[in-house]
Amino acid sequence: MSSPATSLFRRLVLAVCGLRWFRWMATRTPPGRLVASRFVAGETLDQAVDVARALDRQRISGMLDHLGENVTAPEHALAAASSYTQALDRIASERSLDLAISIKLTQLGLDLSRELCVAHVNRIADAAETFGTLVMIDMESHGYVDRTLDVLQAVSAGGRRVGICLQAYLLRTERDAFELPTGCRVRLVKGAYLEPPEVVHDDKREVDLAFARLFATLYERGHPLDVATHDPALIEGVKRHVDGDGWSRVEFQMLYGVRRDLQAKLAGEGYPVRVYVPYGTEWYPYLTRRLAERPANLWFFLSSLARSARS
Repeated sequence: MSSPATSLFRRLVLAVCGLRWFRWMATRTPPGRLVASRFVAGETLDQAVDVARALDRQRISGMLDHLGENVTAPEHALAAASSYTQALDRIASERSLDLAISIKLTQLGLDLSRELCVAHVNRIADAAETFGTLVMIDMESHGYVDRTLDVLQAVSAGGRRVGICLQAYLLRTERDAFELPTGCRVRLVKGAYLEPPEVVHDDKREVDLAFARLFATLYERGHPLDVATHDPALIEGVKRHVDGDGWSRVEFQMLYGVRRDLQAKLAGEGYPVRVYVPYGTEWYPYLTRRLAERPANLWFFLSSLARSARS
């Protein structure tokens, strides 16, 4: 995960994605936008709901994520909060779909003011409670972990129910797991941000072991758990660990467009599966993380662009 080779690959991909010509090709050309649609549901809520309906036909639930982060003005944070309450209104009208929402705190003003961010999260959580919809807080890069956990505690102390994402590749996460609100839902991921080497595990094997330890710890402490990985070995380990009533608080989660075969296989076997459905106009930073995350994703993107150019 964070070996020198992997870190170099990530740095190279992110550097290329930062070039103006590559961003233009990905965002402004029909082939680029077509290929990007593999990983992003669309730019509108309607498009995201259409994707959720298609997933539902495969017995797969959805997690809506209105893309955006690091807003620079209070009105932008207000607009983001409003987009989520609109999504909650829409979810309430789609009674046949099992949908949740995922939020990013920097999109809700965390860089501007803790109080502003907490107020927006409280507003979203109150609306979600009315509709009975799950709200999960995404975890961002390591510099935001303390502030994200602080907002989680503040919102939870007010009696509102929200869940949190924890990243297994961060060294600190095995300590953070013991500081969560009792019964808080946890989305456990490996981690996708390019981080300094001193704050992460050294290689993929260590990340995988940390993921397995965190799952066991959180499960034994009674937390509902979303196992967010495409790693077959970790998935098999969870299957061996959980049985019977345990599946009432454990589900597998995956990213839209990644390992669709595995998503369908797990759902077909009767396991609870939920897919993270990103949408919105601010999709390019999300796409770059997906491309930098796995060589297979980058190869798919580039080969699809080449095929489109030839057609």
